[in-house]
Amino acid sequence: MLALTGSFAGTLAATTPLTDSPATTTWHFGALSAILLLAVLACAVVRPWGWPEAVVAVPAAVLVVAVGAITPEAARAEAEHLGPVIGFLAAVLVLARLCDDEGLFRACGAWLARAARRRPRRLLTHVFAVASLITAVLSLDATIVLLTPVVFATASRLGARPKPHVYACAHLSNTASLLLPVSNLTNLLAFSASGLGFTRFAALMTLPWLVAIGVEYLVFRRFFATDLDAGAQGPTTDEPVVVPVFALVTVVCTLAGFVLASAVGVEPAWAAAAGATVLGVRALARRRTAPAAVLRAASVPFLAFVLALGIVVRAVVDNGLADLLRPLIPDGTGLVALLGIAVLAAVLANLVNNLPAVLVLLPLTASAGPGAVLAVLLGVNIGPNLTYAGSLATLLWRRIVRDHDTDVDLREFTRLGLLAVPAALVLSVVALWASLSVIGG
Repeated sequence: MLALTGSFAGTLAATTPLTDSPATTTWHFGALSAILLLAVLACAVVRPWGWPEAVVAVPAAVLVVAVGAITPEAARAEAEHLGPVIGFLAAVLVLARLCDDEGLFRACGAWLARAARRRPRRLLTHVFAVASLITAVLSLDATIVLLTPVVFATASRLGARPKPHVYACAHLSNTASLLLPVSNLTNLLAFSASGLGFTRFAALMTLPWLVAIGVEYLVFRRFFATDLDAGAQGPTTDEPVVVPVFALVTVVCTLAGFVLASAVGVEPAWAAAAGATVLGVRALARRRTAPAAVLRAASVPFLAFVLALGIVVRAVVDNGLADLLRPLIPDGTGLVALLGIAVLAAVLANLVNNLPAVLVLLPLTASAGPGAVLAVLLGVNIGPNLTYAGSLATLLWRRIVRDHDTDVDLREFTRLGLLAVPAALVLSVVALWASLSVIGG
């Protein structure tokens, strides 16, 4: 595809008359950028031949710059804007993987098995608690990649039907990522645009986070009542819970570092990098890992995908999408306006995935204040539970489920989403409005 970039750009330049009006040129660039964005997202969803997402995304970013859909200066500015976010994402991915190497997730599985006492409903309750905390502190990637296999193994060991508990990992990787700026890539972008400090962000999102998780829990207990009532047929497990104290203390200190870094105006990526470095040096010294494994944990191709996607989305926004969406965004930060913004964000996330949706909407809502930005975040984090393509986390979860010789019924997934998403979204917006009224933006 890289080889085609230059020839395509030359063809476009040769076939576009010099007398084209600015509006016509913008339309051409907008159409090209939109087509490339759809191609990038399609590749991310399907991943033909197992290709990384970056295989199409990086050439697409090069192409929009080469043809002039976005200037090199604008592309550089977008890269500089996303740089700290991408650096943080890399550090958290490494931190989560090293925590897994230390045995943190095995300890979670042993605790879940003991606490459940062969009762599926108790297991679901504890899965909700553990998944919510891991998503909030170590990001949704840790819940999807590291906790989901543990939950599978725990349910199988107890003889319980795994579906309710595994589905909980998928939903909570999105819904439970509302709490902290570090819980999700979308949160980092919103945090940067909101102008809020770390603690104020968390304070404003605590009530919406609790409400959204509570709604999901009630829906799950009702929706999966048959599976939960089937009981657990396996033997009682007495596996000891061995807590990796060093890893746990490192995570707690890293979380405290996020708060301190925000207070002194330092990017949270540095705190995440410090935590990853501490665990990484320990693991390397004890030969529990290798430099190549640490590099793989950083998922460099995915980081390149995020950067390239940001540039392509910027080209789409600058060439007409912003003008189309701006009239749809409600004015103000009252309850009705916040609800309208959140619904628009949820719809857009299910149409084009939540990461492009947040990249598109943040520049259009940031001027309205932190409330509007956080409403966008509610939409792009809760809304994706409605469809497979709503978030990259859900797509990754589906691949992990298939690796365990289990498939996901599209109709069942959608029915569950239709029950959970509207209620969770509306009530969490009400909770956000209440938090803004009490705490202030």
